[in-house]
Amino acid sequence: MACSSGSFSAISRWPRNFAEAERRKGNTGANLLTLLESRLDNVVYRMGFGSTRAEARQLVTHRAVTVNGKVVNVPSALVRAGDVVAVKEGAKTQLRIVDALQLAEKIGFPSWVEVDVKKLAGTFKGAPERSEFGQDINESLVVELYSK
Repeated sequence: MACSSGSFSAISRWPRNFAEAERRKGNTGANLLTLLESRLDNVVYRMGFGSTRAEARQLVTHRAVTVNGKVVNVPSALVRAGDVVAVKEGAKTQLRIVDALQLAEKIGFPSWVEVDVKKLAGTFKGAPERSEFGQDINESLVVELYSK
């Protein structure tokens, strides 16, 4: 199944995400992946502010992250192209954030985010294309499951 790789932590919200993905034009599976990649907790993870998606989710719920200068504590909030996601001033010295960012810098950032490591901020360029996702994700299985 698509979620076996641990790619997304939004399993409990998938029915809502699936309904939105189905409503949008185009391939439902690709739309679902785009929606999941656009979640704030996932964007925080992709920008390297959290070493895992669970840690990124915790950073969001603990109000350590801002979007366009405003604190957002809802992990499922959708980030739009051009939004600036940053770590709040008070959280910038947390070792877990510094360590996660150093690791992410070594590994590299996805093409759909631009990160300023010194400012602990990044810009979400836009949702990735299906070709930019790992080939081990089989979204058709999820679509099949929720279509029943």
